[in-house]
Amino acid sequence: MERAMSGRGRRRGYVVRALSDFDADGLTLVGQRPPFLAYLREAWRRRSFAFTLASHRLVGSLLPNRLGVLWIVIKPLALAIIYGTIFHFVLSGAARPADFVPFLIVGVFIFEFFTGSFGAGAKSITGNAKLVQSIGFPRILLPVAVVIEQALRIIPVMVLLGILLIVLGVPPRPSWLLLVPIMFTMGIFNLGVAMIVARLSVHARDVQQLIPIINRVLFYVSGIFFDVDGALADAPVLLTIAHLVPTYDFIAIARAVLLDSHDAPLLAWIAAPAWAIVTLIVGAVYFWQAEARYGLSE
Repeated sequence: MERAMSGRGRRRGYVVRALSDFDADGLTLVGQRPPFLAYLREAWRRRSFAFTLASHRLVGSLLPNRLGVLWIVIKPLALAIIYGTIFHFVLSGAARPADFVPFLIVGVFIFEFFTGSFGAGAKSITGNAKLVQSIGFPRILLPVAVVIEQALRIIPVMVLLGILLIVLGVPPRPSWLLLVPIMFTMGIFNLGVAMIVARLSVHARDVQQLIPIINRVLFYVSGIFFDVDGALADAPVLLTIAHLVPTYDFIAIARAVLLDSHDAPLLAWIAAPAWAIVTLIVGAVYFWQAEARYGLSE
């Protein structure tokens, strides 16, 4: 009996020492949720993990393709050509914007940043189930890595956008530099959305089936290929609602700084950063509240 008690005491001591070493190494047990601010501090301390994961995923997704990095710019360019060809013959009247081709290209290229973050963000947890169940780390780094990857993808797209605008006769101007903070602010909004759909997808995988539908709806209500102000000039209530659609706001202010022929409504300039801040805070809190569940087997 004494030997049994002594054995249990030694095992208990081993467990205590192991847990002490576990905490000393900065690791956490899977299934625990730390306080919110401590959680964010730990995520910031491990931010290099998100950058490394994003860059490796980007390279890994491009290497199997023969054209490699060219696919980053081919996809939005092909979409712009297809939509431009179709709607060039369909649109008329007030709904047809001035400088239709530059107008369309800016809309398609900017919207691509959102769709990439939205779709990949929904799979950021469910697509890394083994990693999530095996290692203790702030799971928020997974949607962060998704948005970083999409930001890396959008850089050559923005370069191509500038080249195309110049070729189309749009003179470069100092206001083009404002596209950098605009895209940064949109990245913050995208991160908030990615965190929200990442948690929703863990609870119900069906959310991932809805994302293409939501993207299609946003594509039309964001005025990618038509002038919202002209089309809804006789419906002020609908026009105000359209001006509050987040994707419309970012696209509208991007067009305002890139194209001389277009101005963004004041409401869009106010709503865009507001959407970014609110969505980031709500998304971070909402995601953190389920932190303890992400490491559990489904």
